[in-house]
Amino acid sequence: MTADFVRHPRLERLLARVLRSGTWLASGVIALGLALPVIDWPGIPPALTSPRIITAGIALLIFLPVLRVVLMLIVFFREGDYRFGAIATLVLVIIVLGAALGMHEVGSLPG
Repeated sequence: MTADFVRHPRLERLLARVLRSGTWLASGVIALGLALPVIDWPGIPPALTSPRIITAGIALLIFLPVLRVVLMLIVFFREGDYRFGAIATLVLVIIVLGAALGMHEVGSLPG
């Protein structure tokens, strides 16, 4: 895997920057959701309840690996590395199918 990144140094820097920034952003959103009940600001809209904000932060953390695959796919195809682009496409299709099947199964559960 390291040898592959030697061929794509821009990709390594881009992925590191996106994952680092995304992790900080998601952590900040979760921290905000945890801090809201302590602060107890008056007039906070009901849509911005603490559990919803925490859930949004967790969703951001879950989305980061998917974003990584999408960025890899774009960079590989732009640089003409079609073999790795095809592999990234296959991984993305597997992720999307897994998410779709999971949502379908959750919808079909009783109760």
